[in-house]
Amino acid sequence: MTGRREEPRLFNRLAVLRAERGLSRQELAAALDINYQTVGYLERGDYNPSLYLAFQIAEYFELPIEAIFSRTPFGRMSEELYGQEAERRSA
Repeated sequence: MTGRREEPRLFNRLAVLRAERGLSRQELAAALDINYQTVGYLERGDYNPSLYLAFQIAEYFELPIEAIFSRTPFGRMSEELYGQEAERRSA
C-alpha cells in the first residue's frame, strides 16, 4: 500500500468576496499572480491553497485567513451578521 492520504477539503468564501468587490476571476488571478483557472479550482473546493497563497489572499482582501477559509462549511453571512444582531435585540 502506498497509502497516499487524501487532503481534507477547505471551505472558502472566495466567490462571495470576489463578487462583493466586482472582480472577475481573471482580475483576482492577476492581482495574486496565479492562473485564473486556479481561482475557479479554489472557489469550487477542488484545490486547497498553499499556506503562502492563503496569506496572499487574506492580505489582498484585508481579512483574517479564518474569515476566508474554514475546515467546516460557512453559514450564510446574513445569518451570521443579522442572526447575532437579532439575538442581542431579543436579550
